[in-house]
Amino acid sequence: MANDSKTWRCGKYELSFDRPRIMGVLNVTPDSMSDGGEHFDQDAAIEYGLAMLDAGADIIDVGGESTRPGFTPVNPDEEARRVLPVVRALAKEGAIVSIDTRHVAVAKAAVRCGASIVNDVTGFTDPKMVEFVKTSTCGVIVMHAGEVAAPARTHATVQLDTSAAAFVAEKAREAAVEAAREAEKPARRRRGKLLGEPKVEAKLPGGVVQPSLPLGESEPAPESESEKPAAEQAAPAAAAPETVPAAAEAAPEPSDHLAAMMRRSARREEAYVPTSQLRRFTLPDSAPIMRRVMGFLSDQARTLIHAGVSRDRICIDPGSGFGKTANEDIVIQRETAKMASLGYPLMCAVSRKRFVGAVSGVTQAAARDAATFGVCLGAIQAGANIVRVHDVAGFAQFLNGYWAVAEPQPRRAFVAVGSNLGHRCDNIRAARNMIAEIPLTCVSNSSKIYESEPAYETRQDAFANAVIEIKTELAPLVLLDELMKIEAELGRDRSKKAKANGPRTIDLDLLWMDGETHGGQKLRLPHPLIGERDFVLVPLEDLMHDPARFFRYNGVEVKEPEDRVGHIVGELGRM
Repeated sequence: MANDSKTWRCGKYELSFDRPRIMGVLNVTPDSMSDGGEHFDQDAAIEYGLAMLDAGADIIDVGGESTRPGFTPVNPDEEARRVLPVVRALAKEGAIVSIDTRHVAVAKAAVRCGASIVNDVTGFTDPKMVEFVKTSTCGVIVMHAGEVAAPARTHATVQLDTSAAAFVAEKAREAAVEAAREAEKPARRRRGKLLGEPKVEAKLPGGVVQPSLPLGESEPAPESESEKPAAEQAAPAAAAPETVPAAAEAAPEPSDHLAAMMRRSARREEAYVPTSQLRRFTLPDSAPIMRRVMGFLSDQARTLIHAGVSRDRICIDPGSGFGKTANEDIVIQRETAKMASLGYPLMCAVSRKRFVGAVSGVTQAAARDAATFGVCLGAIQAGANIVRVHDVAGFAQFLNGYWAVAEPQPRRAFVAVGSNLGHRCDNIRAARNMIAEIPLTCVSNSSKIYESEPAYETRQDAFANAVIEIKTELAPLVLLDELMKIEAELGRDRSKKAKANGPRTIDLDLLWMDGETHGGQKLRLPHPLIGERDFVLVPLEDLMHDPARFFRYNGVEVKEPEDRVGHIVGELGRM
């Protein structure tokens, strides 16, 4: 289950997993699987990213290159042009931004613009990418992109013909096909090593050898006439007039290894392979699949650690849909607990994937959200810590409902209360009583009520202020909605004509919540202005020892008393 002791350090942020974290997918591309083109415009992408934060996303994963089956590779300059303005705008709003890229130049630029995570679809098999992340403090996501089983062989249809010419032609074709197959086979294992695999020249600091990308066999180079198999050169004239059926003509493979692997994966998924014997089991054996996936993830994590990346910066992702059939993806998802036992934060990135459509019977990718939620729930129950989804609002609602019933989890939070209209102290006490009535929430302590100078908008009456300590099982955004309902009930004016920092009957600010970091326009946690507000820090001294030190430890800049705003000028009594 996700409420474990793992933490994930991502730059200046630290994510805890006392509850699952939601990563929202933001594709700034014209050709992604289910939302291609919807957020290709940068302004639309920024607006959508902020909306996902306000809907419950903890992380926004920004990508500028589609990696769907049959994708067209994008050069780093174009990818950077797409994503950097979006990364910069979201990071400015306090978001934890992940850059989904396999290009070192794009990762470097995105981190400079405020990204806190590098999500490398090729699993940090590029030594240059490893060299970069070891010099930064960003979080890293190691993903397995590769085929986990040898592609199934297709069987040619046998036709009987008694003519000698047809017999000779058929034999020649068979010889040519067999020679081509032999050329494509990986070399046999000799003394524990695979001959024919690309040699790895790059070594990382400390003598660590960088493993090769798990994308299956490299694409063969075009052959010259002299290098073609002899059987093909010596094919009898009887075979020459025959034409290759249109269905058998293979499209040229892209030179990009990832694109080639994804194209092979799509063909393997769609191909119908006749067989003379029924399978005994519904799914392939999990052992060889998991040895390959978990072996790669473990090896790459160790490579990063040996290079100088601290263990608590590393997250792993088995790479659903990347080089894997529906059956293989289901096997991997069923082994989530084994992957979680590796000890790294574990990503479940199955949103709208082909295997989700296969198990749910839903053809359209964009219509697979409900099935995605079901797969994600199974992964969370088995130990997944982060779920990467397209429909953030729907999944946040789904998760909040499930978590409230399945995982009792009271957490401490602080709410600042202020009033400078009407009976100020009575307003604060009424708000305290109403907070105690919020579902799954109780008031555990309250500060004294203090009088303070007005802050920001100085031409108004003095404020009465207090801080209330609560325990709650609600998600932060759900709790914030409840606080805003209390404000409305007590007469808070939030219309456009009201001044942003002007007079108010009641003002409720969620300051801090145990284990929560959040960005966006609706809610920021910790509250970004805690450190400069005397009317918050002084009441907090009634509830904790040295609040300034506490918030500095949690990454909040706290100013000295003389540099703060809204200074306390007196006490108005107890709550």
